This record gives sequence, structure tokens and C-alpha cells, in this order.
Amino acid sequence: MITFDNTEIAFKSKTDNDLRRSYVLFKTLAHNSLVRIGGSLTQTAIRMHIPINWIVKPTIYKQFVGGETIAECADTVHELAKYNVKAILDYSVEGREAPEDIQAALDETLHSIANAAKEPNIPFAVFKPTAFTTANVLTKVSAGQQLTPAEAAEADNFRQRIDQLCKAAYDQNVPILIDAEDSWYQNFIDEVVDQMMAKYNSERAIVFNTFQMYRHDRLEFLKKSWQKAVYGNYFLGAKFVRGAYMEKERERALEMKYPSPIQPDKESTDRDYNRALKFCMEHIDRITIFNGTHNEYSSQYLTELMKEKGLKNGDPRVWFSQLYGMSDHISFNLAHAGYNVAKYLPYGPVKHVIPYLVRRAEENTSVKGQTGRELSLISKEMSRRSQAKR
Repeated sequence: MITFDNTEIAFKSKTDNDLRRSYVLFKTLAHNSLVRIGGSLTQTAIRMHIPINWIVKPTIYKQFVGGETIAECADTVHELAKYNVKAILDYSVEGREAPEDIQAALDETLHSIANAAKEPNIPFAVFKPTAFTTANVLTKVSAGQQLTPAEAAEADNFRQRIDQLCKAAYDQNVPILIDAEDSWYQNFIDEVVDQMMAKYNSERAIVFNTFQMYRHDRLEFLKKSWQKAVYGNYFLGAKFVRGAYMEKERERALEMKYPSPIQPDKESTDRDYNRALKFCMEHIDRITIFNGTHNEYSSQYLTELMKEKGLKNGDPRVWFSQLYGMSDHISFNLAHAGYNVAKYLPYGPVKHVIPYLVRRAEENTSVKGQTGRELSLISKEMSRRSQAKR
């Protein structure tokens, strides 16, 4: 059984200075008030065009982001590859709906697909669907509301943009992960992604949908997605995450007086997450699994399911993934044991990646035990190295 307590393996790629910098950063993130004030001040500085690169780039940006461009990420990609850890370049510019911004995101994502096609250490491409249309269109189509002619045209544009990206991925043989979004956007996204899987997954899983298992309906939706794949004679690409918008989801449901789509508690989320992994392993002949989690048990559980099924550690139908800058003890120990591992490596200009960084900061204060776990592991490795030098 694999364990994740070997900090020498986990932090082998980190220098002593890297560890000290990470320790200070996570120590800071442990303070809710500092994170809340810092996030607010940072976004205010961006709006007022106050330079902040000098403080953000060498600290939180360096911890969680690969660089401003694909080229700037190259060194990190190659450094990770030394330890059998792949990278997935994620263009993390968000919340920009102007036509020129949508086109820029489309061009950049096509560029990232082409880059992945020629770089063996980048096994997937990825994108956020909200980068390719407006929130209004996603909301209205998902709710089944009447569209104006302009909105209907924009909905068609969204389908065409997603098709363009998936076709590029298919043509260049690069699997592409389509991130999940807020529940009030997701119905339309699911509809389009299902169409793309039926179109491009006839030979293997190229297009992947993302299942946020903190939603109480996603296990059933996974089973229906598998049934569609069986009837349509295509492969299902299934990326699993627990979810990232819980508080916002519950607040909106309360405000608009509809049942919350979120599980009642963490135990329910964990239960459905692991049941989803088990379901996929039972149908591995038609499903490729992308296990995107920082949860130690779910990572270990999947390795046990693979063993029970008689799969080799490096079976190409099973991938593990964590965000860059977090949970290296999971990523590097899995990779060391021969499993397929890929770090999500965000990139983009500092000022445009701020929303992503604010979420990472808030996640490390709100997720129970995350910051404490990182600090404990870093402290353990610093102590081990200190003793080794004596």
C-alpha cells in the first residue's frame, strides 16, 4: 500500500530556500484576517493600476503559478519531469467577457494545445468554459429560458468555440480537460461536452468532462454519462474534483429559494467521490479516470482499486493530479511509485491571475487541515535535512 509520508521524495525538487519560502507563505495563509485583507487590498491595487508585481510575483505567485506565458513555464515543466511528474498548463485568466478577450482566450488555448502536442511532459490541455461566452448566456440556456436572437447566436458561438478547441485536441492527439463551473452554468456546459465526447471520443477519451462531487446529483449524472457513452459507442473522459464554489452555491440557493445542489456535509462528498472512482474502475474498459484531488484517502483508494482490478501502476487510463504548489507529498510519492501524475500548472499575467491566487489563498484558510498539513510536512523535511547535515 502506498503512503504519502516520505518527505524526502515529496520535496526532492525543492531547495532549502524554496522550503523556507513556502513555510513563511503557508504560515501567513494560516491567518484568515491577513488573507481577507490582503486579497481585498490586492484587487483594489489592480483596479487603481498600482504596481504589485514586485510583491506578488516572488511570493504567492511563485508558489502557485508557473509563469506569465507558456515559454516561462518551460523550466518548471522540465524540472517536474525529472521526478516523473507531468504538467498541465492552465491559462488562468478569468472573468473577461468582451469579444476581444474571448478571442484572446481562444487563441491562447489553441496555442496551449499545440504546445502540449510537441511536449511529452504535458499530457493534457485544459480550459474553463466561462472564458468562451458570457455568464448571461450560460445561465439562461442552462435554466431553459427564452433567448433573444442575439443570445441564441452567442450560444451557437459558444458551441462552435468549444468544438474548435476539441477538434484541435483531437487532430493533435491531446486529451483536453473541460473544467466544471457554477451549477447555474453547468447544464449548458454538460450538454455541449456530451456532444463533443460523442464526436471526438470514438477511439479513446480525448474530451473530458469534470464532475464536482460536492454536488449531490453528480454520482447519478456520472452513471448517466456512462450510459450515454455505451449507447453512443464512445469513451467517457471523467475528471473528478470535490468542488470549489460551495459557499457561493449555498448562498445563491438560499437567496433565490431553490434547493441547494451541494451535499449536506463533507462525509457525503467523500462518500460519493470514492463511489465514483469505484464505479469508473468497474467500467474502466470505457472510462478514463482523471483523479484531481488533494485528499490522501481518495488517492490511496484509487491505487487499491487499480490493484484489485489488476492494472499496472502506469495504466494510461488512470491519472492522478494536484495543483502546483500544494500536496507535493501526494504527487511526488505517487510518481515515484510509477503512477501517472500531472500537476495543474496555472499561467498568465500577474494582474489577470489575481482571482485564481485569491481563491488559492482562501482555500488554504478555509479547507480544514490544508495549511496545517503543508506546514507540518515542510517542517518535517526541514528537520530531516538539518539532521542529515550534522
